[in-house]
Amino acid sequence: MTRVLIVDDDDLMRAGLAELLAADPTIEVVGQAADGRQGVDEARRLAPDVVLMDVRMPDLDGIEATRLLGQAAPEVRVLILTTFEQDDYVFGALGAGASGFLLKRTRPEELIAAVHTVAAGDSLLSPSVTRRVIDRMARQPVPDVGNAARLGALTAREREVLGLIARGLSNREIAAALVVEESTARTHVKRILMKLGLRDRVQAVIYAYETGLTRSAAAAKPADIGPPRRAPDVSTGLRPSIPHRC
Repeated sequence: MTRVLIVDDDDLMRAGLAELLAADPTIEVVGQAADGRQGVDEARRLAPDVVLMDVRMPDLDGIEATRLLGQAAPEVRVLILTTFEQDDYVFGALGAGASGFLLKRTRPEELIAAVHTVAAGDSLLSPSVTRRVIDRMARQPVPDVGNAARLGALTAREREVLGLIARGLSNREIAAALVVEESTARTHVKRILMKLGLRDRVQAVIYAYETGLTRSAAAAKPADIGPPRRAPDVSTGLRPSIPHRC
């Protein structure tokens, strides 16, 4: 059972989300909160698996609440759900430690899938947000030399896999590209995250761009990055119509 806490200052939105999630027998809504500060307190008290977090709220906004949760309860995964997709919100949320960022226009079945994805330890971004992340990274003028030094901990194959992650390939697609089993690709990804001290694939994508590992890929046209059948993402397997897992 996946335990979910809903944090949103809109009473109707909280009620609607609770009803929607309750339709899935494997999800339990354990609590609700009307602002970020109350959300942090409730998350500490209820220990949910996932917090659905709005951004613009009184007293304490969702980004600061996410940052506080990361310090107080790092095992709790935060999925940002907001009407707004401005860069400041997107990168603020990811920098604060959010495991996903979705827009409130997301379809109900996509939201339910997103909750399960985040609860399973993966990360997830809506397609438009993924595009913003890659575009921002592509504009990074100078690699971070300090971060780049950590690449020395990776084997040649792991560096190759990291480059494929940054291009948006899922584990299955990485396996196909390298002609290995999907389980092998998954193991490579886990080792990369462990060696680099990264929490998830979103951080891996950002790290790859910041260190210049994917400089050539970042300079490519959007259609040239990742699988040709869809826009670039940081996916681990959700289909094109569903927000992208990381």
